[in-house]
Amino acid sequence: MKVLGISFGRPMKNGELLVKHALMAAQEAGAQVKFINTLKMNISHCTGCGACSRGRENGKQIRCIIKDDYSVLEEAVLDADAIIVAAPVYVLGPVGQFKNFVDRYGPAHDRAACIAEQQRRIDQGLELLDERVLQDKYVAYISVGGAFTPNWVSMGLPGMYLFGVSTIMKTVGQIDAYNMGRIGSPLLNRELMDQTAALGKHLVASVGKPFDEVEWLGDEGSCPVCHNKLITITGDSTDVECPMCGILGQLSVSEGKIRVSFSEAEKQRARGTYKGLLEHYLEIRGMKDHALPKIQANKDFLDLETKKYESFQSTY
Repeated sequence: MKVLGISFGRPMKNGELLVKHALMAAQEAGAQVKFINTLKMNISHCTGCGACSRGRENGKQIRCIIKDDYSVLEEAVLDADAIIVAAPVYVLGPVGQFKNFVDRYGPAHDRAACIAEQQRRIDQGLELLDERVLQDKYVAYISVGGAFTPNWVSMGLPGMYLFGVSTIMKTVGQIDAYNMGRIGSPLLNRELMDQTAALGKHLVASVGKPFDEVEWLGDEGSCPVCHNKLITITGDSTDVECPMCGILGQLSVSEGKIRVSFSEAEKQRARGTYKGLLEHYLEIRGMKDHALPKIQANKDFLDLETKKYESFQSTY
């Protein structure tokens, strides 16, 4: 069993210490472990060129054409059975380099798209996709913030949840390590270190289990799927939505406490499930049926109109 630890923070600072502590516990539990700190890696932002998905759908392996260190981290993630990720929070959510990787890794390795493509290749006797793309993986998150009020890191864990959504990684637990500005170092907080070690061991114990049998380790949150503490009020009624999972629920107040409930049908179509991703895959596949006829019918108009934007000059 291979467990990968990734820190998007500074070397030998809070995030790295926590990830390494979790990896030590995972190693004690029998896992092979590997650690990567990304701070000195060049992981540029996605340009939206679409080369990775076009290659995937044209019989090639999934490759990003941007030449930087992204491929090193991509290969490590593909090779792992389980991953534990730590990212610092500077402005409410995880640091930008984390999102750079997610933007380039997630859509390219979208599980619904890869399953459909793999079946096409099987049917046509073509070279198959790397089997690691379709492997079940397990993940745990640690959000690290200096603020002693959790509302200043409120998008940390929800933002990190994006790491495994497109590839249907099973999140087994998470830790909101805020208040580091006053704690000083995680090494000075025995409870936090014990919690981190428990997360590392729990990650190892979860690998290989059917996803619906994996127990959650951490705060329950408001959503039973992603366990994050966010809801979107969709109107004047009691209808709500989990903004991370995209599932609809009902808000109620009982004995002075707010309750949010989600049906089993909704939970089964969350974004991080195959059913949820399939909905999105079919949505994307159908876009061209709507957009291309409009573009073709208005080609002369669009060519003429876009010229004024091409020639527009900034004034400072």
